[in-house]
Amino acid sequence: MEYQLLSGLSSFTVHHAIMLAIACTLLYLAINKGYEPMLLLPIGFGAFLANIPLSGATAPDGWLSLIYQAGIATELFPILIFIGIGAMIDFGPLLSQPVTALLGLAAQFGIFATALMALAIGFPVGEAVSIGIIGAADGPTSIYVSAKLAPSLLAPISVAAYSYMALVPIIQPPIIRLLTSKRERRIPAIAPGREVSRTTRLLFPIAITLAAGIIAPISTELIGALMFGNLLRESRVVDRLSASAQNELSNLVTILLGIAVGSTMTASAFLRPEALLILSMGLIAFALDTAAGVLFAKFLNLFLGVKINPMIGAAGISAFPMSARVVHMMGLKEDRQNFLLMQATGANVAGQVGSIIAGSILLTIALALGY
Repeated sequence: MEYQLLSGLSSFTVHHAIMLAIACTLLYLAINKGYEPMLLLPIGFGAFLANIPLSGATAPDGWLSLIYQAGIATELFPILIFIGIGAMIDFGPLLSQPVTALLGLAAQFGIFATALMALAIGFPVGEAVSIGIIGAADGPTSIYVSAKLAPSLLAPISVAAYSYMALVPIIQPPIIRLLTSKRERRIPAIAPGREVSRTTRLLFPIAITLAAGIIAPISTELIGALMFGNLLRESRVVDRLSASAQNELSNLVTILLGIAVGSTMTASAFLRPEALLILSMGLIAFALDTAAGVLFAKFLNLFLGVKINPMIGAAGISAFPMSARVVHMMGLKEDRQNFLLMQATGANVAGQVGSIIAGSILLTIALALGY
């Protein structure tokens, strides 16, 4: 015990101290500020364990390494988490107000723009695509894409995606306020559309899986998992399986995924210029996606008889359901009678599908180019 203690102290560096401070900051934001604690708490504690010198947890045969190899390196966790997300999603708001689908598509602009930006400054195609996908604020898709194209960058990319996803309440509101006037933020929610039939709800996941598979066959792994989870929900004949996907499966995989992602936050992976550049470009991608959604909503209002609140466009990113909640709360702050949650949720679930398709298209292009 004394030998291990002395070894740990002798190996402790300033870099360890910096990363431990970052890990504690994530824990503080999760516990004291309540910023998506289900994500930040496991990530923060995984980072804490990873930066204790000579930590047995992250040794090649340590339990964190085993979790990482079993679920992250094999891309299993992203697929399982999408089954749970699909079981939680109600596509009703999207199906009853199809215009929100356009907002979900527009909000993927930052992915492509940032990928091109990364290419322009010298990143290889595979790494550029992986950096761009951070803009979706979709952790599972970011892990899936980067594990295939840029495994050496998996640590900063996955942490950036989950961190920005958790920090939606901090990042999005200033961008939304910058791009909208008070009058626009007070535009009332559109009245609910027609009631969505059970047949439509059942056909939707099947049709989307088929359409996505034709457009980008590689997307069937993720989109298929998402829509399978949704079919469990909408079939109404496997309530126990749907409940397990929403609760036990999602909770267990979230714990394992979060702590495994956090364990990659080592000084060697993060405290280098390349990693800091990736984090910065990921933030740019996230901001561009938010801005594109808002600006596209304003563009649509030039042609719509009944205007939509442009804040709803910001919910078109894939950070489900955080972004929809942020938009809803901003709407209530402007007008206590303005309930934007249904429309924002429609855009948010459209963004969930859109980010998978966008990532899959870029992944297909990169693989076709030999990366």
